[in-house]
Amino acid sequence: QVQLVESGGGLVQPGGSLRLSCAASGRIFSINAMGWYRQAPGKERELVAAITSGGRTNYPDSVKGRFTISRDNAKNTVYLQMNSLKPEDTAVYYCNSGIRQRFSDSYAEYWGQGTQVTVSS
Repeated sequence: QVQLVESGGGLVQPGGSLRLSCAASGRIFSINAMGWYRQAPGKERELVAAITSGGRTNYPDSVKGRFTISRDNAKNTVYLQMNSLKPEDTAVYYCNSGIRQRFSDSYAEYWGQGTQVTVSS
């Protein structure tokens, strides 16, 4: 089947940087949009960044100018570069993607298992 595996989370001081990675594997035919979401304790999951198959990006105002999403289509991988991190960025970050498997004629949505990002001094 298809799996999304995230890496790169951890503890960082305010003002620091982290880079998250998410690799898709399995019987992949094609990948549509890819994105990152986050969920803090007691809050709903929210979109952090998204990128289309053509490279168009989208960010909420809360992270615009600080976070950058990119993708390597050859590696089926999406990245999230996070700079100038703030305590309010603390959350579990999830990778999300629309993927069409081999021998399938439709896309399905997949989620990674999540990676913890903690911003604290």
